Amino acid sequence: MNNNDAFFNAAQQIIAAGRFIDSKGWVPATSGNFSIRLPNDTIAITVSGKHKGRLEIADIMLIDAAAQSLDGKKPSAETLLHTSLYKHYSDIQSILHPHSLNATLISKIFKTEIVLKDYELLKAFNGIDTHETQIVVPIFANDQDIARLASVVEAYLQEYPQCYAYIIAGHGLYTWGRSIDETLRYLEALDFLFECELRLYGVKN
Repeated sequence: MNNNDAFFNAAQQIIAAGRFIDSKGWVPATSGNFSIRLPNDTIAITVSGKHKGRLEIADIMLIDAAAQSLDGKKPSAETLLHTSLYKHYSDIQSILHPHSLNATLISKIFKTEIVLKDYELLKAFNGIDTHETQIVVPIFANDQDIARLASVVEAYLQEYPQCYAYIIAGHGLYTWGRSIDETLRYLEALDFLFECELRLYGVKN
């Protein structure tokens, strides 16, 4: 597969993911951004300001590992958060960042982290084969200085590498995986588990 084919393939997967995520109500207005790493370490990523449920091929662009545009299109301001994750985890191939209601509410209630413990659905995550475990999803303060935010996230991941996702407070969720299908599975599992925790705290959607 040449790079043009790889980009087209990735773009089609991103478009399909965008429609699915939009059907769940997780990307209101033009929020969110999605990406896939290509075999040559360039990255296919959504352009800035497009509705994720109505993406077309022209709405997916190509960047390098330093978050620089390779085709003249404008990437999201949060592109550095994608490239930072790809640098940190050499085995991941996809990153999804929706602005779901449940993740936003979680950040208002739990402030610094949420611990998801003893749920059967934790087995949706790679490497987990029992409900008798827990995962921690850190919550970082929102920051319009994306380079600074990326450095805060990176410092956390250096200390706690076994991490599947993080939330930006009042903003949205980042999760990643070895394929876009795996990342979508994580996204669905996290949203369900967040809703469980919210209901335990008396928050009804």
